[in-house]
Amino acid sequence: MNSAIPRLKQAVAVSIAATILSAPPSFSQISTNQRQNTMTAQQTLSRTQQAIAPITVAAATGDMAQLSVALNEGLDAGLTVSETKEILVQLYAYAGFPRSLNALGALMKVVDARRQRGVQDAPGRDPNAPIPSGKDLLAAGTATQTKLAGAPVQGPVFEFAPAIDEYLKTHLFGDIFARDNLDWQSRELATVGVLSAAEGIEAQLQSHVRISMNVGITPAQLRSVAEVLSERDQPEAARRLRNAIEQVEAAAKR
Repeated sequence: MNSAIPRLKQAVAVSIAATILSAPPSFSQISTNQRQNTMTAQQTLSRTQQAIAPITVAAATGDMAQLSVALNEGLDAGLTVSETKEILVQLYAYAGFPRSLNALGALMKVVDARRQRGVQDAPGRDPNAPIPSGKDLLAAGTATQTKLAGAPVQGPVFEFAPAIDEYLKTHLFGDIFARDNLDWQSRELATVGVLSAAEGIEAQLQSHVRISMNVGITPAQLRSVAEVLSERDQPEAARRLRNAIEQVEAAAKR
């Protein structure tokens, strides 16, 4: 699969969430031991969770000044260096390698500057769950994709381009989501941020709003993400996210 990975920077970013839309929406809770910050309907997002989307919005739009502020706020809120790196590594699947690499470079500068000021950020941990390979990787990725979407993912796009189906299952949902130094809720908060950063990908954003609900994030908590984006001078991203939440809720009532 290594030879196929470079092609993902275009294929995954365009196709991942749109293909998930072919699965029926589900609002069921997903049980997984990957969660580190499980939330209930009565709880609000933690400061750490609230810090994720502003980071990925700034990174996806290439606003390096805003990204530096968001990274500092995230580390101050309790994100570990490992978690923050993982958020920015995952970014490439939705915004491309250039944005991800630039954002990781910005994180290096932020961490170094904080160290020089005497701030000792928690390093966090590297992934330690074993990553399967070959057919086992495909099976694991398929199972993860099904859990996230709430049903097996099918659609004409997979029949038209079977390669993207394999890449999504083996690499994104297999390789990346198997990395257990970042829980699934945090990964979805990061993805919602990335997808709210640009026009023209509303269907993908709505898809990941549904997935966020599937992994236990409530509509109210997602709206609080939009409020945070507004407060962080990211009003367009906040507007897109609010619209996506409304569309998903309206569809669920039909």
